[in-house]
Amino acid sequence: MYAMQYELTLPAGYDMGLIRDRVARRGHLLDDWEGLGVKAYLIRERGLRGSPVDQYAPFYLWNTVDGMNAFLWGGGFQGVSDDFGRPSVRQWTGLAYEEGGGSQARFAVRRRQPVPDSGRLADAAAESVGEARRLAGERGAVLAAAAVDTSRWELVHFSLWEHWDHDTPTADGEVFEVLHLSAPGRDRLPRGRRW
Repeated sequence: MYAMQYELTLPAGYDMGLIRDRVARRGHLLDDWEGLGVKAYLIRERGLRGSPVDQYAPFYLWNTVDGMNAFLWGGGFQGVSDDFGRPSVRQWTGLAYEEGGGSQARFAVRRRQPVPDSGRLADAAAESVGEARRLAGERGAVLAAAAVDTSRWELVHFSLWEHWDHDTPTADGEVFEVLHLSAPGRDRLPRGRRW
């Protein structure tokens, strides 16, 4: 499994209805993309759920490098580049994936954190696997994943939720609204620890 995300931080006061319309028109185009596990079409709006910015930030879980490369180099990503300029695309290698009991993803939470400088790498990875399992077991969780970028030694925890209550959060991190979920290979994402 490979995780991927790009962020388009938009000018303050940007009409997020334009992004909502874009996703409504184009979101279905990846509903059957070969090699894609899940694409969550995510937005954050300034002043809502603690967001300091207006942002479009799709998050992907890929089953195959071929599918990811076909998206990046074969045309799927070109529309974003044409319309917004080419954003930097972050990639992480999967550590764990777990299914939750929830059904409809309405919110996402992403938490990035450095891998501790001290201690064993295996222990840091095992903690991330445990966190993915914990998140997936929470009420309202749709799925949870953990991944690592070894060029920056950064962990990312990503989870999808049916609901979000800022007063009693079950996951720490930046909260996004899910506009659409393409999940052609979700059932093929390997469960559990990935090593």
